[in-house]
Amino acid sequence: MASIPPATNAFPNSSFLPTPTPSCPGSSNGSSPSLDVPYFLTETTTAVLSVAGNLFICTVILRDRKLRAVVTNHFLVSLAAADVLVGAVAIPCAQMADAGLPRGQPTLCLLMLCTLLIFTQASVFGLLAIAVERYISILKPFQYPSLMSPQNSLLVILSSWVLATFMGSLPLMGWHKPFPPDGQCNFNAFIEDTYEVYFNFVACMLVPLAAMLVLYSRIFLEAKRQIRKVAEREVDMTRQARRRRVLHKELRLATSLFIVLFCFALCWLPLHIINTLRLVCPGCPVPNPLVLATIVLSHANSAINPVVYVFRMRSFRQAFTAAFSCAWHPLPTSSPGKFCTSGLTPSNQLELASRNSPLPGK
Repeated sequence: MASIPPATNAFPNSSFLPTPTPSCPGSSNGSSPSLDVPYFLTETTTAVLSVAGNLFICTVILRDRKLRAVVTNHFLVSLAAADVLVGAVAIPCAQMADAGLPRGQPTLCLLMLCTLLIFTQASVFGLLAIAVERYISILKPFQYPSLMSPQNSLLVILSSWVLATFMGSLPLMGWHKPFPPDGQCNFNAFIEDTYEVYFNFVACMLVPLAAMLVLYSRIFLEAKRQIRKVAEREVDMTRQARRRRVLHKELRLATSLFIVLFCFALCWLPLHIINTLRLVCPGCPVPNPLVLATIVLSHANSAINPVVYVFRMRSFRQAFTAAFSCAWHPLPTSSPGKFCTSGLTPSNQLELASRNSPLPGK
């Protein structure tokens, strides 16, 4: 994951840049690293947005029995939980390591680094699990109830978390460098470069991205075919009006799928590109502000996910509006037993929001 220049000893998020040269940031001269205030504040803002947005998603779904019965929402809650942990745990870990903490406790430092890796990788695998669920829903609708039963969906979710835990814990199992003598907690001083680039980049980013690209491409082609098939049955429309309607739906679908893949690639690729550049070209200068920006961008994926996958759903937007409406206009205390429900969408509308949609955010 991100290798921070020696001047700051900053700590990246789940993907850290390797330092292939002997003078890596981990081998500092013993002086305390200075805190990068803009980086710290930006990370804090990202963490707050990630925790707030994803906690809302979990609250809306878990408080409603009908929503809990929808298989798609199981995957959304799993993704939201991973992103909450990224904001509440992983980002603070990154900020601590940016300050060189904890000092003199190498085992605790390594555990902290692996915790960060686990949660960020769980978020990535959660995105992949959603793509798989949507693929089965659209291309295998008749097999969907058996393939994606509540038990099977929980098994897939559990498997993604177990995989993320295993892959993120490999450094803790021994795949790490000798502990640095200066006692400072820095990712590049602990984690092997081979793990940072070849394993974490390829297995935890390129493979999920390629799989999502294939799955969403198949989803787009199938949804496009279904849109045109439905339009041909609408006999009360002129051919020109029917064509405009088909093009409009196809454009919305293509835009939705593009947003999903674009946001994922935009957030994760820059940091890994810098990782690869540092490995193949140790002497190539990389500005430290650029490195920190890519670190924040990779963390920002957890704050963007609620917007891409959930808040674009009309039903969730209405629930979000209703929650604020209740906060600003609470019921009087003279109305015991009544609850604020103005603007709330019935559960059955939320339940049907994504059963046959190419994306959960439609």
